[in-house]
Amino acid sequence: MTNTNLIGLDSQKSKELAAKLNILLADYQILYINARGFHWNIAGEKFFELHLKFEEIYNDALLKIDEIAERILTLGFTPLHSFSDYVATASIKEVKDVSDGKEALSHILSSFQALILLERELLNLATEAQDEGTNALMSDYIREQEKSIWMFAAFLKK
Repeated sequence: MTNTNLIGLDSQKSKELAAKLNILLADYQILYINARGFHWNIAGEKFFELHLKFEEIYNDALLKIDEIAERILTLGFTPLHSFSDYVATASIKEVKDVSDGKEALSHILSSFQALILLERELLNLATEAQDEGTNALMSDYIREQEKSIWMFAAFLKK
């Protein structure tokens, strides 16, 4: 008897992947809510530009949240689905009462840096598990975030 899940992957490796994906899911949920808050509360210089950028970030996070949750389900596990679980699990922390553009972007930049480290870890686990679905998802996310990190860092340079 083989110890694989419905999509033919090793069950134990899939469990490890799902656990890490749940951390990523929690991180994206916190990124989403932080970006929403920045979008609503941004004030001052570059308001119009940053208001739109934060909307772009939270809309992208919302798409990724759904993709990650569906990947966890595809692996045969349950995605986290309560905000208390997200707060307890995420490495990214909630940010409140930020209206300064540079401060908000600094939080976004550090969030993307945390995400990319976890995504690289997931990429390695997915490769070991021969999980091309998770591998492709992480590769796409990493490629996008490398460019975003470069751009946000360039914006924040003095």
